[in-house]
Amino acid sequence: MAISVLLVDDEPLVRAGLRAVLEAQPDIVVAGEAADGAAVVPLVRSLRPDVVAMDVRMPLLDGIEATRAVLASVERPPKILVVTTFENDEYVYAALRAGAAGFLLKRARPAEIVHAVRLVAEGDSLLFPAAVRALAAEYGSGEARAAMVRAALTEREGEVLRLMARGMSNAEMAERLIVGTETVKSHVSAVLAKLGARDRTQAVIAAYESGFVAPG
Repeated sequence: MAISVLLVDDEPLVRAGLRAVLEAQPDIVVAGEAADGAAVVPLVRSLRPDVVAMDVRMPLLDGIEATRAVLASVERPPKILVVTTFENDEYVYAALRAGAAGFLLKRARPAEIVHAVRLVAEGDSLLFPAAVRALAAEYGSGEARAAMVRAALTEREGEVLRLMARGMSNAEMAERLIVGTETVKSHVSAVLAKLGARDRTQAVIAAYESGFVAPG
């Protein structure tokens, strides 16, 4: 089945550009558009997109609050892909902490845009570049370190978390660890459960904020 995408940006030209790029792909359809985060929840409920490509800065409701609203009020919510101008923007990091699955630069090439949508839709790897890793490390705290200690990850679970932080997919981790993908999935599930993380992005944020994984 095709990946369904909702575009949310207050700039019509940005929406038009994203639509043109995505609709040129046989496996992606644009289900709808919105000019502000305030319209996202009702549109998600009616259109049931797989991915929401959402601008982080909008006049009425920004991408951070819109992300929180979707994840808090929609059953089986879509993946949120934050679309932004600046990769080291603290708004981007706040959106990731709020539950966004990754982010995309507005100046990205068409192939990168398509790859990002497919990646977050699949949900088994991350869009978490160096600039965001550095931001995550800056938010480190004793509380984050204590939470990581309480999680009591096994040696293999810690290895899986480090590979997740490098953006590896389940298949890539399986190849690196010389195990089956189902084994990797089990380890990933265990890591998320022990950290109390909603998804991989939240687990990787915890890894950087606790100092368990260093940026770079």
